[in-house]
Amino acid sequence: MMQEDIFQNNKRLFYYFLVRQKLCLKYLFIQKKEPQFLFILSPPYCGSTLLNQLLSTSKNVSCNNNLGTREGQSLPGVKHFMFQKDRWNEAVNYPWHEVKKVWMNYWDQTKPILMDKSIPNIMRVVAIKKEFKNSYFVCMVRNPYAQVEGIIRRNGATTEYAANFAIKCLKYQQKNIEQEANLLFFTYEQLCEDKTKTIEQLIHFIPELSDIQVDAQFKAHNFKTKGSMSITNLNDEKIAKLSSKQLDTINTIFRENSALLDYFNYRIIENN
Repeated sequence: MMQEDIFQNNKRLFYYFLVRQKLCLKYLFIQKKEPQFLFILSPPYCGSTLLNQLLSTSKNVSCNNNLGTREGQSLPGVKHFMFQKDRWNEAVNYPWHEVKKVWMNYWDQTKPILMDKSIPNIMRVVAIKKEFKNSYFVCMVRNPYAQVEGIIRRNGATTEYAANFAIKCLKYQQKNIEQEANLLFFTYEQLCEDKTKTIEQLIHFIPELSDIQVDAQFKAHNFKTKGSMSITNLNDEKIAKLSSKQLDTINTIFRENSALLDYFNYRIIENN
């Protein structure tokens, strides 16, 4: 590990230590509440960090990790087994009782809603519900072409791998939508293009979210800027980055799964 990496890692660990100590001190003066657990179910590169930041504008919400992509799977105490190469292996089972113990150290339990957005949760809803009682799920997908572009650009993945992975994520989300009653579903496009209606749906789903600040500026990671920006649909710009050859490969895979795309109201983008 490079010296700079060691410094940054130690800096993060010190930050997490301070978070734990601050919360312990807070509990001496403010009583803990009976929690509702809120899990964001979203594939990678589909706007989950933006959604996490949006929900975190509510004074009633505590996110268990406010660094980077804001995922609980990256916290000390669980990262060594949750944030590994096998995290997308459905057969891998996590000790959710231990995960909960760690996460409770980072959630502000004086707030009524305790939120996590660890991305592989999309395939572990059943196991999560067994450990986290009183759980709610916000489920989101994004145009799979835009997701594929993100997977290729951010991971150096092949087009074929990225397209198959996007289909895999949509299958998990379809299963979650059809099997989980305590779930609110909307798309990234709906969040960006009809913010008012989507926020109304969120508040109806969980009334404690009534103070969400929809017009805030957010610093979710995207290709466009490292600064803050309002909720903006970046799909067209991302999809435009795909080459003609990449579109051909993607379409071969997507046409084999056209019914799944139809389920989410997405269409094949013809290669002109």
